[in-house]
Amino acid sequence: MCLRIIFCNWQGVSCARRHQRVTLLNLSYLALVGSVSPQIGNLTFLRTIDLGNNSFHGEIPQEIGKLFRLQYLWLNNNSFQGEFPTNLTQCSHLRGIHMSRNNLGGKIPTELGSLSNLSILTLGDNRLTGTIPLSIGNLSNLRLLCLPYNNLEGSIPTQLGQLSKLEFLQLSVNNLSGMVPTSLYNISSIYYFSIADNQLHGILPPDLGLTLPNLQVNFAVNLFTGPMPMNLGTLDALETLGASGNSLGTNQANELMSFLTSLSNCSNLQALDLNINDFKGFMPHSIANLSTKITWFSLENNYTSGSIPLGIGNLVNL
Repeated sequence: MCLRIIFCNWQGVSCARRHQRVTLLNLSYLALVGSVSPQIGNLTFLRTIDLGNNSFHGEIPQEIGKLFRLQYLWLNNNSFQGEFPTNLTQCSHLRGIHMSRNNLGGKIPTELGSLSNLSILTLGDNRLTGTIPLSIGNLSNLRLLCLPYNNLEGSIPTQLGQLSKLEFLQLSVNNLSGMVPTSLYNISSIYYFSIADNQLHGILPPDLGLTLPNLQVNFAVNLFTGPMPMNLGTLDALETLGASGNSLGTNQANELMSFLTSLSNCSNLQALDLNINDFKGFMPHSIANLSTKITWFSLENNYTSGSIPLGIGNLVNL
């Protein structure tokens, strides 16, 4: 018992009062180097492991799958290699997995869909390949799905439209193709929606600003065509609108004027990037009514003409 009490006094180690068993390891930001011992699987009372922001390397031990009480696993910002540990899917109480910014390869295991309590899944900035598993659509409690900067391919599964609690969706910088499932546009809880730098195509829904009332959107560098949804101007919380590098626009002379005017009510808008599209027309005087919080405004490589309105001087943070 004395030995266990000594462990419980170590930095980053927390124990339960009653039985003095280790329940939490918080060793983040300690400049630790090396591999993680498979014996971590013996700490069967662990509920949280946070090894983030260190220099751990090697494979993630499959023995972590023995930690049946585990709820949160933070391994972000390290140099872990190998594939996602499939035994981890035996930890049925898992609520959060954060493994972004490592060197993980291979495919995202289909078995992840069995973790019914999972609300956070971040695997961005790795070397993951293959497709997004259809089984992720079974994660009915998922609020945050973050998979950018990988080598994922194929289409976005329509099953993701079943994630009725989803708030944050980040799929940028992959090799995804096809059309965005229309069911995703109907998850009203989504506030962050980023699918930039893929090969997605199709037309943006005209009611996008109504079905996703809390939206922050970034669908730049894809193959989208057609008009911009005019009701984006109803999004009071909109901070970033990134639509560059598509073929958006209908070549109608007043389209640009109408769209920029419609954004006058977006009082929190900070970045508006419409470059490399097919917008045509004059910059309206109503540009003076855009949010004074705007720091970035790009219209290059479109079909704009006329003079730049003097009212642009009202955008004091540009």
